[in-house]
Amino acid sequence: MATKKTAPGRNGFNYKPKFGLIITCKDELTQQEHFQRLKALGYKLRVVCV
Repeated sequence: MATKKTAPGRNGFNYKPKFGLIITCKDELTQQEHFQRLKALGYKLRVVCV
């Protein structure tokens, strides 16, 4: 899927869209397992706890 490029805004900021995915885990151990598995596949990840 191609992303549409846009001209910078009046203040010069050039917005670059990013897309993410949230996975809800039942506990911390499951979160760690998913993290390790996805990291091994080459995904760039961030861990959050809410």
